Amino acid sequence: MSTPFDVLSRITSARRGAPTGERCEMCADPIADEHRHVVNVPGRQLMCVCRGCYLLFTDAGAELRYRAVPDRYLALPDLAVDRRAWQELEIPVGLAFFFRNSALGRFAAFYPGPAGACESELDLDVFAELTAGDPRVAGMADDVEALLIRVPESDAPQCFLVPIDACYEFVGGLRLRWRGFDGGARAHEFVDGFFARVAGRSRTVSA
Repeated sequence: MSTPFDVLSRITSARRGAPTGERCEMCADPIADEHRHVVNVPGRQLMCVCRGCYLLFTDAGAELRYRAVPDRYLALPDLAVDRRAWQELEIPVGLAFFFRNSALGRFAAFYPGPAGACESELDLDVFAELTAGDPRVAGMADDVEALLIRVPESDAPQCFLVPIDACYEFVGGLRLRWRGFDGGARAHEFVDGFFARVAGRSRTVSA
């Protein structure tokens, strides 16, 4: 299974322009530096693809092995996951992303650390209960969209619905900059900058 760091390496390599040229992982046609992604659902792998292959897997209602990653960014300022709820989830850091895994039929949660993304082994029934009545969460696409949540110690929680590849890029970028026990100054600056960029791309949708 590809890790978020593996995915980031492929994405950043493409943006720099690999000497042999980046190619679609499905049909092997050349693809541009800025390209789209699909998720191999059973393998939980993110794949770089051309536009033609991407369009084959955009039907959200079809039972497909591969699913296209959409480009939707939403700010959810009043999501029910506040600081108290976060403590109930027992996630050890103030950052995580959540997505519905269609193969497992439940939410999965990952949080960043010095080694990359760590999957939470805790029971996420609390998270499912907190968000069960929220139509914005109900409309989130399985496997390819995620809730990216930040709960700072001294500020209001930040909640965004984002494409899953944005989460992989975030975790991989944070790993590259992580130093010491708490990540260090470069990691903190990266987190601030990343969330600022996500906020700038997001349309606010209230409950």
